Amino acid sequence: MADNLAGKLRRSAVVMTYAPGAIVDMRAEGAPVSGVAAGLEEWDRSAPMTGDLKNQKIVERRLCRKLGKKYFRLPPVLDDDAKKDDGTPDNRALVIRRFPEWLQCPFCEILKPAYRWAMNPGRAYRYCAECTAKQPGWSRVYAIPVRFAVACMAGHIDEFPWSWWVPHTEKCKKPDRYKLSSVGPGLSGLVVSCIECGGKRSLDGAFRENALSGLQCRGHRPWLRENSTSCDCAGAEGRYRVVQRGASNLYYPVIESALDIPPWTRQLEQVIGDYWDDLASIVDRNQRTEWIERTPYLMEVVRQLKITAGELSRRFDILVEELDAADLRDLRTDEYRVFVSGVEEQPGSEFEIRQQQVPPGLEGLIERVVRAARLREVRVVKGFTRINPPLDPDGSDISPLSVSSLDWLPGIEVRGEGIFLQLNTEAIERWEQQSSVQARTVTARESWRQEWMQRNPDRPLPYEASPRLLMVHALSHALIRQLTLECGYSSASLRERLYVKEGHDSMAGILIYTATSDSDGTLGGLQRRAIPSLLGPSVTSAIRTMQWCSSDPLCISGEMSAPYDHSVASCHSCLMVSETSCELHNRLLDRALLVGTETDPGAGFFSPLLRGIA
Repeated sequence: MADNLAGKLRRSAVVMTYAPGAIVDMRAEGAPVSGVAAGLEEWDRSAPMTGDLKNQKIVERRLCRKLGKKYFRLPPVLDDDAKKDDGTPDNRALVIRRFPEWLQCPFCEILKPAYRWAMNPGRAYRYCAECTAKQPGWSRVYAIPVRFAVACMAGHIDEFPWSWWVPHTEKCKKPDRYKLSSVGPGLSGLVVSCIECGGKRSLDGAFRENALSGLQCRGHRPWLRENSTSCDCAGAEGRYRVVQRGASNLYYPVIESALDIPPWTRQLEQVIGDYWDDLASIVDRNQRTEWIERTPYLMEVVRQLKITAGELSRRFDILVEELDAADLRDLRTDEYRVFVSGVEEQPGSEFEIRQQQVPPGLEGLIERVVRAARLREVRVVKGFTRINPPLDPDGSDISPLSVSSLDWLPGIEVRGEGIFLQLNTEAIERWEQQSSVQARTVTARESWRQEWMQRNPDRPLPYEASPRLLMVHALSHALIRQLTLECGYSSASLRERLYVKEGHDSMAGILIYTATSDSDGTLGGLQRRAIPSLLGPSVTSAIRTMQWCSSDPLCISGEMSAPYDHSVASCHSCLMVSETSCELHNRLLDRALLVGTETDPGAGFFSPLLRGIA
């Protein structure tokens, strides 16, 4: 293996888990290698969209307009035998930059930067020459990345401050060579010592919020070629702290997504493709017609559709008008309207739905059931956060993927199936006015408001932690857990899409759909569960399961939920699902709003269903 190749990643993982700024753990020829995924400018340098990669782009017009991009780029994938135009092998790939730089020998426990370890040209690994020389047959002893780093809430990440952490003598030159020894359990058993002066200190307390008091974030951005010069995060405030290299809170991608819905599933919108922006730049319809007549690809489209160039120009005006009328602030409003409209898209489209009867016994609770036989979702990563999950996709704490704004963002498209449920909004409005229901969400509402104001003091709340949101979200998780048992999908293969809104354009619905980009998303087992004879028992079983948790009575009373989850009755034993399945990072949940409590059964929206099957 040459050219420092470190390994392979799934295309979907590059967008969801290993997008720019994320830590990537690989194995290069058996050696552990850790790096941070490079920014988008590096995509253009290392894997430009030429040759076999020039067609690896996707478009969803509403999402493009909302994010101000011309298109979205798929993570580059080349065949094993891909060739360049000159016939030489095409080895273009994405880049990761080594992070952390500090590596440790597992034998002698020496800790020092990567440049001080032995290496072989063209290889990504580093090894300990002294320990290797002592092994039979000179078997390499690879240096491994340290487990610790520091990060701030603005998204910057840096090396653990080993020299600052260890107490040195006055004459010590504070070298870049230490020893990290394990002498006991836990962090108190990890002792780092200076080889020159002998000063030592354990890592006990390193993960306290103010453990780095006295240090200021340097604005280090190893995924980009430029560091930030305006970071004000300090260790004393807890905004600059120690993290584990593989911890889940080190990288939260900020995802924007949209479903292909009519009229954007029409053939014309699809075949226009890359020529949309060119057509939109020509305002005069006659001039646009002349330009179409001079463009071979568009004239081929005209011949296939059996229309004239002038008719194509006229139809394009209609598409633009429809795009201008779309609610780009909240793409889900239009999606919700399509699901509840009763209109069924014809087979062969990217959006194929079928209306189903509401199962007997659920008519007063569920208003509409839709079987989604075919869906296309475009999922785009626009930034990321560290330490805390993103509260708002437009928040000020979102870290960028590139130094400057580009015409594109990384994205993938997911084709699959699903089930859409619209709850009875009149029943919800009566239910959520109950004083016991309102009292149930006071703690969640206040903790959510406090966190938002702390992180975004100058911006209004994007949504309230309302009873409707907590109940609909809890129902979604209950159904995901139940459908996982019944339809053959793994829990990580299902994903939720919440449609919750109060007041004008009120919404109360959920879409449970397949979230994988491979063939697992089109097996047909999920959409089949929308048949009334199957959906009824599924919903009933999901609700009945929520009546009891192995952590009760602590769970139902809210004792199991952390304050920063803004949940009430929710834990891993009853409601939480895979992180990739939940839109809100397993926050804002309360199963008691589904089934009630022993002392107040009426607080549960689905309590009438339980009384009917008791």
